[in-house]
Amino acid sequence: MKSQNIFDLPLFALGFRTFFALAGLSALILIVLWNAIFQGSLTTENYFSNSFWHAHEMLLGYSAAVIAGFLLTAVKNWTGRPTVSGGQLAGLGLLWIYGRVVPFYEGLLPDALIALLDFSFLPLLAYQISKPILQSGHFKSLVFIGIILLLTLGNALVHLEILGLTENTAWLGIQLAVATIIVLILIIAGRVFPFFTERGLMGTIVIRNPVLDNLAIATAILVFGLQFFAISGTILAIAAVMAALANIIRASGWYVRKIWYVPLLWILYTGYGWIIFGFILTALSAYSVIIPSVALHAFTIGGIGVLTLGMMARVSLGHTGRALRASNTIAIAFVLINLAAFFRVFLPITFPGWYSVFIYISTLFWLLAFSLFTFVYAPILTNPRIDGQPG
Repeated sequence: MKSQNIFDLPLFALGFRTFFALAGLSALILIVLWNAIFQGSLTTENYFSNSFWHAHEMLLGYSAAVIAGFLLTAVKNWTGRPTVSGGQLAGLGLLWIYGRVVPFYEGLLPDALIALLDFSFLPLLAYQISKPILQSGHFKSLVFIGIILLLTLGNALVHLEILGLTENTAWLGIQLAVATIIVLILIIAGRVFPFFTERGLMGTIVIRNPVLDNLAIATAILVFGLQFFAISGTILAIAAVMAALANIIRASGWYVRKIWYVPLLWILYTGYGWIIFGFILTALSAYSVIIPSVALHAFTIGGIGVLTLGMMARVSLGHTGRALRASNTIAIAFVLINLAAFFRVFLPITFPGWYSVFIYISTLFWLLAFSLFTFVYAPILTNPRIDGQPG
């Protein structure tokens, strides 16, 4: 009997399988490690400083994996051309894993090699995605290559400071990564929210408004651009309010009250709500009413965390031939991830004296949410499509 090649396993059939599995596991491992470091129970040598390691890994580790899985799958649909699979996909996933592991080899490996292994993932991802786009002439999707290259630049700014080649660029790199991911979410939202809403609520027609789409994205870019150049005060506050209003109006055009009966929809809209809340908090931080890190975590654990969990859940069902219906377990995970954001963002503003307690509770909710996701979706991501189709 002929043995099966490991690269022929369903896990390596399409990008979402490999990278959503890696994202789910990393969401658990990275936060367990960070909590141990934050609590002082774990001390380890690391190429990054503790705070930069946490930010880098959640943005350019976890989030990059979700982006890779989504784009490698979506570009195949948009262009009708195959994206990387099999051994090449496994190799790309292995490179991503190396990027997570080698920072802990500080002192054993040259810093330049550690930087190179982590840095090389995003340019290689951009190359793999650009091939089907250019072959098919689907040039409007080149915007996503630009997004990946901006993330690459953000990663470079972090590594350049750590390698001693620049000064005070690491935080700029983190800011650029956050901004790029949020703008990417806003771009993708315009493509998929109306479609998902119509598919999830039969008989519903959502009107697209390109002007509002462009305004919502442009005002967001303005806010992040002002922050990147350290411009605060009234100018930043006005820009943030404009971004919040533009995105409220945009999302309200897609909104249908019945979404609250469909977990795969309301998780996306609540994630979008956290981004809007992030702009509101940014306006308050511009006048030092709250500290900027509160707004930052509204964007990250709220916007990025909630939306990526929802997108992985929805995409994985659709591309494995399953009904687009979240199980009760996953619906609970959706509630838990929002509670994680609530305890990390909102409650520390209201009760600052309980900050450490709220951080710990938020961590537990995050871990519970992704534990449920991993438990439910591991079989989905590692088994063939139930309809017998390839992918």
